[in-house]
Amino acid sequence: MDYTNLLPRFLRYVAVDTQSDENSAALPTSKGQTTLLAMLAQELRAMGIEHTEMDERGCVMARIPANIAANVAPVGFIAHVDTSPDMSGADIQPQIIENYDGGDITLCARNGIVLSAKEFPELRDYTGQTLITTRGSTLLGADDKAGIAEIMTMAEHIVQNPSLPHGDICIAFTSDEEIGRGVDFFDTAKFGARYAYSVDGGPIGELEYENFNAALANINIQGKNIHPGYAKDKMLNALHLAMEFAALLPPAQRPEYTQGREGFFHLIHCGGGVEKAQMRYLVRDHDSARFEERKKFIEQCVRHLNAKYGSPVITADIADQYYNMRQQVEPHFHIVQAAVSAMERAGVKPLIRPIRGGTDGARLSFMGLPCPNLFAGGHNFHGKYEFVPLQSMQKAVEVLVNIVNIFAAQ
Repeated sequence: MDYTNLLPRFLRYVAVDTQSDENSAALPTSKGQTTLLAMLAQELRAMGIEHTEMDERGCVMARIPANIAANVAPVGFIAHVDTSPDMSGADIQPQIIENYDGGDITLCARNGIVLSAKEFPELRDYTGQTLITTRGSTLLGADDKAGIAEIMTMAEHIVQNPSLPHGDICIAFTSDEEIGRGVDFFDTAKFGARYAYSVDGGPIGELEYENFNAALANINIQGKNIHPGYAKDKMLNALHLAMEFAALLPPAQRPEYTQGREGFFHLIHCGGGVEKAQMRYLVRDHDSARFEERKKFIEQCVRHLNAKYGSPVITADIADQYYNMRQQVEPHFHIVQAAVSAMERAGVKPLIRPIRGGTDGARLSFMGLPCPNLFAGGHNFHGKYEFVPLQSMQKAVEVLVNIVNIFAAQ
């Protein structure tokens, strides 16, 4: 298989700043996403994929028509163009480490930023390979531009090898996945796939069909600001109330102390002053019953503090974001088995485990499009320590091609 264009594609895509903006009401929420989506549509057409279009909300859909007469289920592949708001995606300057020696990698000597093999021991698994890293001031964007480059390279391979039998292959690139809006207006009927895979996972071998149930809790706190010289028995400091609320949530149930299927309360914002304060929590759990219990616990904490202070000083607005796709995928388990077989054919050991997060595929699964998640190869997403091995990306392409072959043979 020819991987000549894989790395240049990836480098071209990460050069476009596509950081999503949760404060924007537009879709896509940033101009860079529109720029990259238009680039992708143009590249797909240049490959000869005529069934390509970009809608008014920025979603790119393309279809490679079947070249066999058999009744083969159309299969789709999906990736998102945006990068996380957690860290800058502007002026990304990737560093390419060929024949990695297994030691530390200096990302920025001036600021002493090092990708440490001791702190990130998984680095040593890629000794002798080519690693793509940041230079310490931005994220890399492998989440999910590695997935985009892999899907594009798979599509190129299919188009350039017309003798390979395949059913309809559907491709979609979405925006704003990182802020939960990626498939708000996704038209599954127009997309045309019966089953799909999001290519948005982490290290080589990851295969996920189970994810968190997710909610966002906005906590609003109303204090009472009085001149501190005259505040006795009058002041109610909203910041102290925020600290009191945070102390009611179990510390052991924070992300930094949980793993596997363990859920958490994750404080992602806290701000304000004496008069008013705001907090924002991500609420996560794989188990639907425990997920509901977590939301109820927040409400109990709110009632407790309001009763303690004798007035509604705290309110909580809790909104569900997405649900565990397992219940939607398991009835179609052959698509998971197809992915397992595709990895084994490529010499990749499948690592089936729950996602400690979410993907567009989770929401699409509840929209009638069962959509497990495949590895794209990257590590340490959303920060300056992000990296991706080139060989993992190559294997991802091979797995995608194998999935197409497996579906054609069914």
